[in-house]
Amino acid sequence: MNIELNIQNKKLELIQWLSTIEDSSIIEKIMELRKRESKDWWNSISESEKQSIEKGLQDAEAGKLNPHTNARKLYEKWL
Repeated sequence: MNIELNIQNKKLELIQWLSTIEDSSIIEKIMELRKRESKDWWNSISESEKQSIEKGLQDAEAGKLNPHTNARKLYEKWL
């Protein structure tokens, strides 16, 4: 059996099962599992990367941006 099809079948089975659950404690456990499973990329990058992103956002908000055409001219030989 195709692995993708098997996963899709399992998802459908879970959806059907979930739609029948009346016990709120089970729903809460599933919600907690979902929270733990969703990983935010922000937490996986270094402090210097975070600072660079924050600086870029501040520069953008302050209007300190260069047009794309200037960047293309500057890096033209590598493109």
